[in-house]
Amino acid sequence: MSQFTNQEKEEKLLYLECYSGISGDMTVGALLDLGASRNVLEETLKSLGVGGYHLHFGRKLKCGIDAYDFDVHLEEEEHGHGHDHDHDHNHGHDHNHDHTHSHPHIHRNIQDIFEIIDRMHSEEPVKELARKMFRIVAEAESKAHGIPVEEVHFHEVGAVDSIVDIISVAVCMYDLGITDVVVSSLAEGRGYVRCQHGVMPVPVPATANIAASHGLELKL
Repeated sequence: MSQFTNQEKEEKLLYLECYSGISGDMTVGALLDLGASRNVLEETLKSLGVGGYHLHFGRKLKCGIDAYDFDVHLEEEEHGHGHDHDHDHNHGHDHNHDHTHSHPHIHRNIQDIFEIIDRMHSEEPVKELARKMFRIVAEAESKAHGIPVEEVHFHEVGAVDSIVDIISVAVCMYDLGITDVVVSSLAEGRGYVRCQHGVMPVPVPATANIAASHGLELKL
């Protein structure tokens, strides 16, 4: 994350302990709990011009431990037309468990995503980190499907809640002045998951491609 480095500021390291998996909203909640500004986040997200959702901020107990709870509520979801959302966000999958996690069928290519990011009222390092995260996913999907990056259509990641999650991470990291990130081994789990392309093994091909390309260790 060297684009966040500022010689006039003290370097700040973020360590992510991912022993039970990690998700976008879990990451945003953790960053807000560390002191990232909720007001800055909300104002920045408003500038995207993306509607159909509202944000939930609060606290909850997870395994008896107090935690910051951040969630993106889709409006169509509340009218009975949305997706099943596993609020546990444990990315481990038991081999006998059929886990369904489908998002609204909104398909965007990477240029569509970049246009949303370009509208954002924020500093350039925030926009660049958001673009980088989506670019990593696009490259992994490109390899998995054997198509050019420009032809990749985001399904789950292209949905409104995932766009908000990823951009929110970039906003909060910049607000906290984070200059570098260290990640523990990722608990990906095993078994299978049902997604847009049908039933896939865990980790799904795009996830395995990201881990291989960026030196991330996956464990059961």
